[in-house]
Amino acid sequence: MTTSRGARSETAILTLSCPDQPGLVAGVAEFIAANGGNIVHAEQHTDFEDGVFFQRVEFELAGFALGREAIAPAFGEVAQRFGMQVGLAFSDPAPRVAILASKEPHCLHDLLARWETGELRAEIPLVISNHPDHTDLAEYFRVPYHHLPVEASTRADQEAALLALLAEHNIDLVVLARYMQILSGGFVERWRNRIINIHHSFLPAFAGGKPYHQAHERGVKLIGATAHYATEDLDDGPIIDQGVIQVSHRDTVDDLVRKGRDIEKTVLARAVSLHLAHRVLVYGTKTIVFA
Repeated sequence: MTTSRGARSETAILTLSCPDQPGLVAGVAEFIAANGGNIVHAEQHTDFEDGVFFQRVEFELAGFALGREAIAPAFGEVAQRFGMQVGLAFSDPAPRVAILASKEPHCLHDLLARWETGELRAEIPLVISNHPDHTDLAEYFRVPYHHLPVEASTRADQEAALLALLAEHNIDLVVLARYMQILSGGFVERWRNRIINIHHSFLPAFAGGKPYHQAHERGVKLIGATAHYATEDLDDGPIIDQGVIQVSHRDTVDDLVRKGRDIEKTVLARAVSLHLAHRVLVYGTKTIVFA
């Protein structure tokens, strides 16, 4: 199934970063205007401590003088002039997403429901789990379900089978919807900044002095459940989104679990949606999120 948000003009999306300097915004805008483009969204941010400029610019392809394959080479002169790192994407291809889950179904169910209603513009060609528990759920949403059991002695073989499935289905993004298995460093490196994980806790946990300095260095967004890109260091990847929820002395353990699941679903869905819309730029250990 492929879903969409409704009729919209096809657009190109430039994401860029470079040393901060005069003329950056004008240089990008002049390139688009010179080729007959119409900018529909433009957002930027300057990290004054590091002197780095970030920008996301979305412009309509209708009436643009350059074909899709010609845009990146033509923009190369602007990128070289300013020393830019540039990403180019288009709004119409629906990214292909694989969802991995273990026993808990709440994040998986929420993502599939949002996808079916068109809230997540993507293709979901498969769900993968190390348990058989969600077969009926996947069948309800008409998504093929792959059960890949794993034990300590079979971990390498299971991961190889997982990689083969991702390659077979041309997956663009892997979402760990409470997938309670540790992925190898080689796996994560191959999918760097293309694996989103949800952590049912507050990350990172700052130890030692100057916690606010540490939080700033890590790019913390909120205090609460945390969605982040997976890295070789467990639960330590660049943070995409965080959420907070209030509890009180009246809450039982069951209440806390229920509320925690609610915030996990919301935070994970927001992070996936931001990634699919090309609104996240990874910068070192943190992210710039053009929400």
